[in-house]
Amino acid sequence: MKKYKKLSDMEIFHGVRPETLEKMQELGRVVTMKKGTVCYRASEKQEHIFILMDGQAIIYTLTRCGNRKIIFVHGGGELLNESIITADRTTVFCDLIRDSRVFVIRNQQFCQLMEQDFTLVKAVMRIQERKLWRTSHQLKNTPGSIYLERKLAAKLWKLARDFGVPVDNEGTKIRIDVSLSITFLADFLGAPRETTSRICRNLVDRELIEMDKKTVIVDNMDCLARFYKNYCGEACFCEKRKD
Repeated sequence: MKKYKKLSDMEIFHGVRPETLEKMQELGRVVTMKKGTVCYRASEKQEHIFILMDGQAIIYTLTRCGNRKIIFVHGGGELLNESIITADRTTVFCDLIRDSRVFVIRNQQFCQLMEQDFTLVKAVMRIQERKLWRTSHQLKNTPGSIYLERKLAAKLWKLARDFGVPVDNEGTKIRIDVSLSITFLADFLGAPRETTSRICRNLVDRELIEMDKKTVIVDNMDCLARFYKNYCGEACFCEKRKD
């Protein structure tokens, strides 16, 4: 899991002038927040910009039934705000799912820095473009166009890529360093809890993942990728399975 002490170390601010980042560091502060803290809520005016130094956060919305639908899981080094300029039109929620350190700066001050330095504007645009790119890929994984098993496999593969920790010497098995309860996965999948539990059992039976309470281990990243890209209803037939 990525941890940062300074804004200048973050990839998202690559190319921003050092004096701008120093000024931002002076205007803001790093706050330690507990798991479960709500950074902002939908329809509430955002007076602050939140940048995750280390920890984990989720961006989600609520369905018509009042259930959570998780859109993003963020780790250290991410800008948590979905709205920067129109701070009073946010349509999503942001909660911390692990004890975290968050850099907080007032929205007005952040926008003033953007006015003074176009390199900061470009950095924010890159961040939002990346989120748009990720959202467009998620749209491909809607229940109407993809089996739920493939959808969950794709999301677990991405979580393993972003939050994975090797658990063997070869680096084949990857433990996802996020607490993944069935309820959390159901929110992430946008499916009922019972359906999600059954899908998880299917992936375990296919020897694609291992589950122990809230811990998920991906047995082989290539096998999982092959499954969600070329689903044929059969188990994986890679060399690992043949041995």
